[in-house]
Amino acid sequence: MNPAIQTFNQNLTPQEAEIGDFLANYISEKLPEASCKIWHAIPVWFIDDNPIVGYSSLKKGIQLLFWSGLSFEENQLQVVGKFKAAGIYFQNVHDIPIQDLNRWLQKSKIIQWDYKNIVKRKGVLEKLNINPSSSVNPA
Repeated sequence: MNPAIQTFNQNLTPQEAEIGDFLANYISEKLPEASCKIWHAIPVWFIDDNPIVGYSSLKKGIQLLFWSGLSFEENQLQVVGKFKAAGIYFQNVHDIPIQDLNRWLQKSKIIQWDYKNIVKRKGVLEKLNINPSSSVNPA
């Protein structure tokens, strides 16, 4: 696990840390092509420098956030912010729906909005054209 993310998780409550450790390990395993780091004070995974998925500790629990999640068309993921992000909260590691998480992570590889260049485009997001056959690995 990335040492900075490990430190982030160690600073959570024990229950949140269990969720954070699980998510960090699981995301890294399922998205081996992604890099991860602490970005804007939370753990975030990137593909080609574009933020894909991350998590944070909020009052409702650990929020798993997909930057392009609104375009996944998944009922469990709720709108976050004013762009294309969507997320879900977990209060317990046993609440994490593994089959759904696998599907969301697969979608995060092929459904991406270009957050990397949002400043250059003055707040305008463009959808990236990702070749699904080169990005999706069987679960």
